[in-house]
Amino acid sequence: MGIMIRKALPEDARDYTNCHISIWQSAYKGIVPEEYLNNLSAQVEPLVEKYINIFKNPGDCEYYCVMLSGKMIGFIVINLGTAEIWAVYLLEAFWGKGYGKEMLHFAINELKRAEHNEIALWVFEDNNRARRLYEKNNFSFDGTKRVVSKYGDVPLVQIRYVLKDCKNT
Repeated sequence: MGIMIRKALPEDARDYTNCHISIWQSAYKGIVPEEYLNNLSAQVEPLVEKYINIFKNPGDCEYYCVMLSGKMIGFIVINLGTAEIWAVYLLEAFWGKGYGKEMLHFAINELKRAEHNEIALWVFEDNNRARRLYEKNNFSFDGTKRVVSKYGDVPLVQIRYVLKDCKNT
């Protein structure tokens, strides 16, 4: 049985939050400061409220739940206005099974449907697993970097990957 991807609804906010926290704690271990990751569990209720509001009023973004056998195992966020993939997040237990690739292609196809010819995404420079996924799927680092410092005192570097001429992919 494959994954099902559907739009996130306000009633998904708690499962979405739990996925968000679990994924960050595993995917960003050794990248994002440990103290920040450990403190995410204390943010459940504010995040649930945040996601309820976002799902009611998503603006230019589309939020998707990734389901397997009725359970949320990840999520996708795309920004139609900027032609960016903001998130392709999957619980650690499901890494290496092809779901990430399927999720990435879903996001690409949604942005192509919105008639974008170039798609961008940002990834932590030290997130080698995600970088390999993007590179295997024709994204390339365009040389652009930015420092994100809101996750503690340690500046975190993100790099931009771009998929050019995606209408032909």
